[in-house]
This record gives sequence, structure tokens and C-alpha cells, in this order.
Amino acid sequence: MKVTLLGTGASAGVPMIGGADGGGDWGACDPDEPRNRRTRSSIIVQGPDQQRLLVDTSPDMRTQLLDCRIPSADAVLFTHAHADHITGIDDVRVLNRIANRPLPAYATAATLDEIIRRFGYAFKPWDSTHFYRPVLEARTVAPGETVTIAGLAVRLFPQNHGRIETLGLRIGRFGYSTDVIGLDDAAFETLAGVDTWVVGCFLRDGPHWTHADLATVLGWVERLRPRRTVLTHMGTDMDWAWLRANLPSGVEAGYDGMVLTTD
Repeated sequence: MKVTLLGTGASAGVPMIGGADGGGDWGACDPDEPRNRRTRSSIIVQGPDQQRLLVDTSPDMRTQLLDCRIPSADAVLFTHAHADHITGIDDVRVLNRIANRPLPAYATAATLDEIIRRFGYAFKPWDSTHFYRPVLEARTVAPGETVTIAGLAVRLFPQNHGRIETLGLRIGRFGYSTDVIGLDDAAFETLAGVDTWVVGCFLRDGPHWTHADLATVLGWVERLRPRRTVLTHMGTDMDWAWLRANLPSGVEAGYDGMVLTTD
């Protein structure tokens, strides 16, 4: 199984809009380190049968897929309905054209309700002629379920994201936990024995009310003890070189375009 980190940045990306010369606010991140340039968080998972599951449609999805040379996707799973995870939805129409069919879109009932409220046209029935708009078929899922999506057995678990709940997922021995501040026992049980875990870590020094900081994530790692932990959804104080020099063995900062292989 191959996992591509399409984007590893937080909701504003790195750099954020602004900066003294308008070239971006990098915070503590070195602008000369290309791995500090981060688009909004998303991944794509390719199984042994070459089908691809796209997890979230970030506003940077078009350039992410082009930069990572991803030619298609077979299904979409939404972790939640925040803008940095859904507003690339219009570019699904090109994925529709490539597949020549509507794509199934999996999410909880609450997440689907919010996405359909904002992008109702994407969920209207297809007229079997042209993909001038995205065409998605809503598939409701819930934490605790294992669902087959794009040929992959996806186990879903709940994550605390402050005011809302997000979906975490486990596929084989791979786990993905973006946009999370807290994990309950059910989440840890689902992740037990995971080999490679990609987990959101927004800032170096916390706490934060919706996202985990580095100390929190390292505490989770100590409990789970995965072979490899890769940080994602990182903000502007998460400099790649600093993290490389200071993270414990087995924990590393992800970067846009990073490819992981796992079973």
C-alpha cells in the first residue's frame, strides 16, 4: 500500500498570506527549506489493486495532484467539513471525467449534511452526459465501522477536534489522524499495533483548543509505540530542520509529496 501526503499544512498553509514584503508569513519556518512550504492537509492511499482513495479535497487539491503525479482517484472520504478539507470539491469534476462516472463520497451524516448544504450541486444526480460540475454520491458512515472503499478495508474511529468530531482512519497497519486535540480509548484501541501513523501536530508549544501540540502528540506516541510516526497539519512554528534535530527516534515531520509504503 502506498500513501502520498498531498499536503501537510494547517488551515492557512505555510507560508500564510502576509509578510513584510507580501511574500508570506513564515513564522519560525525557514523559507529556504522547501519542506517548510506546506499546502493544506490531505492524503491519497493506493491499494494493491491500484485503486486510489482521496482523503479530503483541500483548496490546493489541483496543484497537489499535479505535483505528486496522481492521475486519478476512485473514491473520496471526508474527515470533516472544515473549509481547508472540502473547498477543493469543484476539481472533483476532472476526476469524474477521468473515471467517467460519479465518485462515491464517504463521511459521517453530520459532515455530509454540512457539505451538501454548501455544495449541493455536487450531489445532484448525474445526467449521464457531461461532467461540467463535480458529481459525488453520498455514502454515510460512522465511527466504529469498517467500510470497504476503493478496495481498501477502512476502519473509522472518532477524534475530538474541539467543537466538532473528526474521523480518524486505519487501513491495515497504517493510521491517519488529522485535525485532532483528543483521542479516546476507542481510538487508541483501533490504532493499537499500528506500524505507520500520520498524525496532526499544529504547533510546537501549546496547548491549543482544537489541535494537538508536540508534547501531546509525543505522549500519544509513547502510548501507541508505532514504528514510524509522521507529523502533518503543521503551522508556522514547526520548522522542518528544527524538528529533524529535536524529535525522538521514530518520529519525523512530514512534507508535501512524501510517499510512505506500508502494509
